[in-house]
Amino acid sequence: MQFKNRLIKGLIATFIAIGGGIAGYKLLGGPEWSLLDAIYMTIITLTTVGFGEIQDLSANPYARILTIFIILFGMGSLLFVVSTVTGFVVEGKLTNVFGRRKMLKEISNLKNHFIVCGVGDIGSTIVKELKLTKRDFVVVDTDSEKLEELNAIDNILYINDDALERAGIHKAQGLITVLPDDKDNLFVTLTAKQLNQNLRIVSKSIDEHTIKKLKMAGANSVVLSNAIGGLRMVSELIRPAVVGFLDKMLRAQKGKSYRFEDVKIPANSKFVGQTLSQANLLHNTRVLLVAMREKGGDFVYNPESSSIIKDETEIVVMGESHETKRVREWAEGQ
Repeated sequence: MQFKNRLIKGLIATFIAIGGGIAGYKLLGGPEWSLLDAIYMTIITLTTVGFGEIQDLSANPYARILTIFIILFGMGSLLFVVSTVTGFVVEGKLTNVFGRRKMLKEISNLKNHFIVCGVGDIGSTIVKELKLTKRDFVVVDTDSEKLEELNAIDNILYINDDALERAGIHKAQGLITVLPDDKDNLFVTLTAKQLNQNLRIVSKSIDEHTIKKLKMAGANSVVLSNAIGGLRMVSELIRPAVVGFLDKMLRAQKGKSYRFEDVKIPANSKFVGQTLSQANLLHNTRVLLVAMREKGGDFVYNPESSSIIKDETEIVVMGESHETKRVREWAEGQ
């Protein structure tokens, strides 16, 4: 906005100088000066190209005063415009250079973060959810324009190439790939798994026959985007109240966002061997305990407070995002 205002002011001053010069030369030159002569004289004076005068001004002191005015005022305004544009370009490039360096440093400092491959409609939705639930993440895509548009809206960390190493894949805990083509998602999945065997990978798929290939390549979970859309539509038809409840829960209301979250108790946790009542994982929160599952077992819904926490027990909770995050950090010993 400051650049725009400066540019407009400079252009206005320049046009005033040009218009004043043309009118002045035409008026002071008399009938011997045509409009073209006045325009030509104004432009060569303003640009200081060094051409000679069209008409001899030695006997016309007022015309010479006008020439001095055009040189001082016109050149000043023109230089102001040029310096404004040059400054904008140079500062913009420098800002981009230092901004990218700062961003790459922030990415290098991340750990246990998530990587999102693809910035289409689905990718944008994923980014919003990760931001809403306070997750650290990096977006990877080759479309610089889309990345910059998304960054302008959501202020994200991103890599505008396909270098997963630069996105910190060796220290990441999960990756989601939502590229338009199944073969691209397959390639990303295979590459990512080779770089980090412990990485949890979720991939989008369009063709149902690709699911097996994606899982063989290393995807922990594959989501059929068309099937999810169909399930959502039929749910709206046969269970509208449930869908309405979940929709309202997922949408942020007055700065609050409610989510279902899973919390995994580490094998070396101090809570192993304690009952849910003794561990008191939900202390000082309004988080609800929905389900509990032992390693390799099935979910037990609404578990008893006497249920014992074992190695790598998982619990599912529901509540405000900042409170569920606090429960997760407490349970995982962070």
